[in-house]
Amino acid sequence: MEVLLKRRSFVSGAAALAAASAGPGVVSPAFATAIQPYSWDLNPPTDTRENFIAWGKNRGEDPTFLGERWDRFQAMVRNKDLWGAATMRAFLLTPREEFASVNPAIHKRAYEHAFLDIGYGVTMSGPHLQGRMTNVIDVKRGEKVLEIGTGSGVQSAYIANLTENAYTIEIIKPLADRTRALYDKLIDKGYTEYRHIKSKSADGYYGWEEAAPFDKVIVTCGIDHVPPPLLQQLKPGGLMVIPVGPPGAQRVLKVAKLVGSDGSITTTREDIYGGKIVPFVPFTKLEGDKVVGTHNR
Repeated sequence: MEVLLKRRSFVSGAAALAAASAGPGVVSPAFATAIQPYSWDLNPPTDTRENFIAWGKNRGEDPTFLGERWDRFQAMVRNKDLWGAATMRAFLLTPREEFASVNPAIHKRAYEHAFLDIGYGVTMSGPHLQGRMTNVIDVKRGEKVLEIGTGSGVQSAYIANLTENAYTIEIIKPLADRTRALYDKLIDKGYTEYRHIKSKSADGYYGWEEAAPFDKVIVTCGIDHVPPPLLQQLKPGGLMVIPVGPPGAQRVLKVAKLVGSDGSITTTREDIYGGKIVPFVPFTKLEGDKVVGTHNR
C-alpha cells in the first residue's frame, strides 16, 4: 500500500467525465445519460469478470471502467483490504471514475493503487486504504456514520451504499461546495444512493454535535490524539477509525468506545496495519474562516 495519505479533494461534476475521456473539443458519447436508480436490492455478481461487466453495462455504466473496477476489487480482496460482503458490494457499486473526472490526466487512472492529483494541491486516495478503513468500522444499514475529511467524496460514496445516514465534514469550503455539487449531479444521473449523504464545511475536530451521536466515525487526516469531541459524539459500543501519532508517522487505529456497568467510559485501540507507519496529512483547524495550523497538542 502507499505510504502517504493526502487529504482527498473533489471532482467538478459528472459532465466532466465524457469531456475528460474524449479530449479537448470532442464530445464523447455518454455510456448512459441515466443510471438505473439505486436499490438496496442491487447485488452485482461476484462470480466472474464477464458477468459483472454485463450486469453493470445493463445498469448503464461504461464497461471499460467496470472491468477496471472488477480488477481492483479482486486485488483488494486478495490483499485483505476488503472482506465483508456489504463493503465488497459498496466498492463494486461506487464509480470512482466519476470522482477522478476533474483531471483528464487521471480520469483513466481512477482504479490504480495510487494517490491521484485532483488539484488544490491534494490527491484522491487509493482504493486499498479506503477499502480497509471502511471495512474496519463494519457499517450496518441504519447506522449513523460521520466522516471527517470529505475530500474527493469517494469515502462517503462507499458509506452511502452501507447506510442511509452518512454525514461528512470538509474543512476547505471550496472542496465542500464542489463535492456537494458533484453528489447532486450524480443523483440526477441516477446514483440516488448519494441522497444518503449530508455534508457541510466546518472544522471536523468538533464533529457534528447537532447530528450526534454516531455509531461509527472515520477520520482521514492525522493527529497525535483522539479528539475528545469525536469520542464524546460516538455512541457506547461505537467504533472509530483514525490515524494517530506524531506528524508524518501515524498508525491507523480502530478505537472502540466501551461503557462499563458503572457508567465508566473506556476505549480499546487496535492497529489495523499491525504497527505499520502510514503518514497522513495533518488534522488542520479553522481560525475564523481560514484554515491555519493543526490540532496536534
